[in-house]
Amino acid sequence: MKNKKQLLLIEQVDKKLTVFKPAENMVMPSKGWLNAVRGSLNMTLQQLGKRLQITAQSVKDLEMREAAGNITVNRLREAAQAMDMKLVYGLIPADGSIEKMIEKRAYTLAREIVLRTSNSMKLEDQENSMERIEKAIQEKATEIKEELPKYIWE
Repeated sequence: MKNKKQLLLIEQVDKKLTVFKPAENMVMPSKGWLNAVRGSLNMTLQQLGKRLQITAQSVKDLEMREAAGNITVNRLREAAQAMDMKLVYGLIPADGSIEKMIEKRAYTLAREIVLRTSNSMKLEDQENSMERIEKAIQEKATEIKEELPKYIWE
């Protein structure tokens, strides 16, 4: 990658995200984490409500919103703090790392570009061999990865 600052940023973020990798297969309890932790602490809805300065019914609604995935990060953080817990929040790249995501997207985009050009050449009876096309795709993918243009994500 030409831009050393961008490469360093990718490496730093990848390194920070690796700590979340073990949590990738963690299954959320069916009633949500708030309910599970509150239950394990033997804390009532009223007691948590008092700590959050809301009603027991509002705590129940909060737990239901978390289980349904309709809770804000700030509200989840507040509820966690009320139970003397700490919210940990992170993202995990589906392909294992940001670098792999970039490589995959660069290859996909390069393939689209080269095959589009190849198709035009085919229509003009100037078709390239599959070997040459694959080499062109690899070269274009490397170029895209090196430059990391904003259009890569379009």
